[in-house]
Amino acid sequence: MDVARLAGVSQKTVSRVFNDEQYVSAEVRRRVLEAAEELGYRRNNAARALASGRTRAIGVVTLGTALYGPASLLMGVERAVRDNGYALRVVNTVEGDPAGVAGAVGSLLDQGVDGIVISEPIDERGRADTQDPQDTQATQDTQATQSRRDRQDAADEGRRRQEAGGSTRLRVDVPVLVLSAPSPVVAPSVLTAGHGADRMARVATEHLLRLGHVTVHHLAGPQRWYAARDRLEGWRTALMTHGASVPPVIEGDWSAASGYAAGRALAADGDVTAVFAANDDMAIGLIRALTEAGLRVPQDVSVVGFDDIPVAAFVTPPLTTVPQPFDAVAQEGLRRLVHVIENPEAPPLPASDPPADLVVRASTAAPPVRRNRAR
Repeated sequence: MDVARLAGVSQKTVSRVFNDEQYVSAEVRRRVLEAAEELGYRRNNAARALASGRTRAIGVVTLGTALYGPASLLMGVERAVRDNGYALRVVNTVEGDPAGVAGAVGSLLDQGVDGIVISEPIDERGRADTQDPQDTQATQDTQATQSRRDRQDAADEGRRRQEAGGSTRLRVDVPVLVLSAPSPVVAPSVLTAGHGADRMARVATEHLLRLGHVTVHHLAGPQRWYAARDRLEGWRTALMTHGASVPPVIEGDWSAASGYAAGRALAADGDVTAVFAANDDMAIGLIRALTEAGLRVPQDVSVVGFDDIPVAAFVTPPLTTVPQPFDAVAQEGLRRLVHVIENPEAPPLPASDPPADLVVRASTAAPPVRRNRAR
């Protein structure tokens, strides 16, 4: 009764708030939750799950890596899950394990979750996925009602098929949000968010073309990564749209060391005046190699990165780059996922494309009239 008295509402209203029932105004809900927090009250989630059939937990499948992009996206997802009033359960996958996603999904289903977020950036099959991204934007209408045993059977089947190299997608019975990749599952509702890296890459490439560069070379990420493929495709599309030649691609591994190695190769090519790197770390390594070869950035070679990592504004020269809206992608994706969880009969909320912005700093300029190399 203390929570009800402090919030100035009835005990029934407190019960409605704690059980996430409808017909409670946002203001009343806020007062009840603030009163509960002030009194140190904690809801009995286990009892509530038994009563409602929901766990108020969202599971996340994510690659275990310290790379800036996946780690930043995971942080955004964590904040968004908690902001929506859900508990978070995370299972990490390991690069090089084809059965990793199926095993992680099975683990989350065993723990009990109301929905799953899959942030798995690598195609462990090692080949490009031919699925049209537009197909995955639509929410699938198939309704699944499986028991826990059925879910375990589905997870086991998914593991067997993935281990055998099969392409059949895993079936689960809770809504799923897939970030920046094709969906590896079939579920009652499959939502996607975070697509648009190709548009961002076009913006970066077109910036260099507008400065007057005849073409733009590309330092790509490893092509097992969906993001690397999208950025390469955006770069290629921009060049072809503008009638520019498409130079050979140099593939790195996201590290500054691989960017440095690529920079040494590109420095030997007198025709290179502009490079779009698929992430900032590789761009920084690239600039170091160009500088050591006696080339000035941007007077001789312009460089654009991708991510806008915190150090990008403080390297020499400050790096022109494409920022990734990790928090915005996570917030919108979780908003749509929670809507499906809490309103299973309602139409899904529409998706929106993330912004494609460019932070212009000092690493890009018009191409030189002639290349002046230090001897």
